[in-house]
Amino acid sequence: MRILVQKFGGTSLSTDFARERVIYHITRERESGYAVVVVVSAMGRRGEPYATDTLLSLIRDNGNSLPARELDMLLGCGEIISAAALCSMLQSHGIPAAALTGGGAGILTDEQFGSARIKSIQTERLLKLLDDGKVVIVTGFQGVTASGDMTTLGRGGSDTSATALGAALRAEMIDIYTDVDGILTADPRIVSEARPLDVVGYAEIGNMARQGAKVIHPRAVEIAQQAHIPVRVRSTFSDGTGTLVTDKSAAKVEQAFKDRPVTGIAHVAGVTQISVKAIEGRTDMQLQVFQTMAKHHISVDFINVTPSGAVFTVFDLDARPALELLSAGGFIPQAVHGCAKISVIGGGMNGQPGVMARIVEALTEQGITIMQSADSNTTIWVLVQEADMANALRALHAKFDLHR
Repeated sequence: MRILVQKFGGTSLSTDFARERVIYHITRERESGYAVVVVVSAMGRRGEPYATDTLLSLIRDNGNSLPARELDMLLGCGEIISAAALCSMLQSHGIPAAALTGGGAGILTDEQFGSARIKSIQTERLLKLLDDGKVVIVTGFQGVTASGDMTTLGRGGSDTSATALGAALRAEMIDIYTDVDGILTADPRIVSEARPLDVVGYAEIGNMARQGAKVIHPRAVEIAQQAHIPVRVRSTFSDGTGTLVTDKSAAKVEQAFKDRPVTGIAHVAGVTQISVKAIEGRTDMQLQVFQTMAKHHISVDFINVTPSGAVFTVFDLDARPALELLSAGGFIPQAVHGCAKISVIGGGMNGQPGVMARIVEALTEQGITIMQSADSNTTIWVLVQEADMANALRALHAKFDLHR
């Protein structure tokens, strides 16, 4: 049995027209000989009646005191509504279908409500339904504990559900449907010349997702990579094949890596740079700084540590408590608010000289100051003022000819 997993996000399910497009994609793949498992998100986005953010606002407006276990019960409702509605539509088109919750589909998780991790997936029920010729619709974003409580997998959890099910079922392919034509070289809202990529490696898209590109969740990429299952990121509203995410060793991907040192540019806005100078006589400065942040659950990023001090970033919303905690610990922290982290990502940059020089050249030509930098085998990060972010993204995109 050839199995294909299709995941449809909220915008793919929010209107009658969008849902008809979903039916079209399911029908096309069934006619191509696939047994189809469909993973659905909650319909729509913030403000629409069944969206996850709308359900959250219901609690905020009614005491804002719901325990995590009960909150997961509520948040799972959006996906259940999507699954039931899609099941009804498929049946009305003469396509046999069955809708299952995450738990009903055999997804067993730990008890970390709100950000549960998948422990195992029992596929017997799914395979039986597929053998019976049915399209199986599974609520994304959720599973069940050993004691029967519903859990949610955290933001982007429907992507994780789709790739985890694909791995467990040994699917041929996983299609992630969204409202854009694949993975783009940059955010098209900022860089008008951003273009879709035909093919990327798992590591590249994983880095892009972690560094601000929101088209697929990084955990989902990790699962697909571990299972060696290709993923296509494609648009619900077109017939294009979108972007193929696969192993670098595949011939087409290997050639793509050779042809381009840089694949895309990602960004994260709304960060604050914090600098802490070493205090004479205190050899435990770095230890105390980062233990303080960890103890109070403040996430730190972009870390540079030297004998003279430490520099790191936090999200703007964590900046004030971070500064207060450091001051209370006897340090004199300095902060630069309103920064942005820009990531230049490409599997082909490893071992290729001149990439950093081109980054510095592009930003210097625009009069943009690099406040901090770091690198890995596939990514170079720079920190700039948020006011310079848009110009920096456009300059870097042009410098590496990503529009071609």
